[in-house]
Amino acid sequence: MTAILDADEIRRRATALGEWFHNIDLHGVPTAPNHFLGDYPTVKWRHFADAVPQDLTGLSVLDIGCNGGFYSLEMKRRGAARVLGVDSDKSYLAQARFAAEVSGLDIEFRELSVYDVGALGEKFDVVLFMGVLYHLRHPLLALDLIHEHVARDCLVFQSMQRGADTAAPVKEDYDFWDTAEFDRHDWPKLHFIEHRYAHDGTNWWVPNRACVEAMLRSAGFAITAHPEPEVYICRRVDAPAGAEAVYPVRERRA
Repeated sequence: MTAILDADEIRRRATALGEWFHNIDLHGVPTAPNHFLGDYPTVKWRHFADAVPQDLTGLSVLDIGCNGGFYSLEMKRRGAARVLGVDSDKSYLAQARFAAEVSGLDIEFRELSVYDVGALGEKFDVVLFMGVLYHLRHPLLALDLIHEHVARDCLVFQSMQRGADTAAPVKEDYDFWDTAEFDRHDWPKLHFIEHRYAHDGTNWWVPNRACVEAMLRSAGFAITAHPEPEVYICRRVDAPAGAEAVYPVRERRA
């Protein structure tokens, strides 16, 4: 049985785990009270929470890039039978484990890269892929791997976006000499960041809305809802020809 910690002990242990990106309320103790985005990610969650099934009883959830565990906690509170949070950052995983412990929620956390999700060897009813795409050197590969290895049905996706917030229909094909399309503001664009953006060296790409939606479709995810400017609810469908993931699961060595 998990011991009940008082506010001072929660605050002490949360502080010892380093700087939090997820502001999580742990029995009245906020983990990131001075977050530059405000009460994040609660402020974002409020805009799309109703688009995610309220009752997840009996379902499995995979939270890729779980960070401090905010969304993993929310999925477990909705009754998910199993929630697995994965992240490549050990410090975030330590925070997530602590948040789950204090909250009294049975959630599993593992150190795992999105590129290695095939090593899990199972599919999940709901996959969360929140705020990860633009931190990856190979973003479309990550979506392909999620589709091939772990997504059974629902994908909840979020990405930072910049540029045009409109997405006009695109044709099936364009002539070699038709170059004007590339100058359209609403053409799918994935902006590459060579150095840093927002003082973060892991921000490699910033897509516009048209690009996000095109990438999801091209990886085999049909968009069913767009409840918040950066959030999409998708269903897994057959991937188009040529969309197979080619990145192998890395060999694990002792």
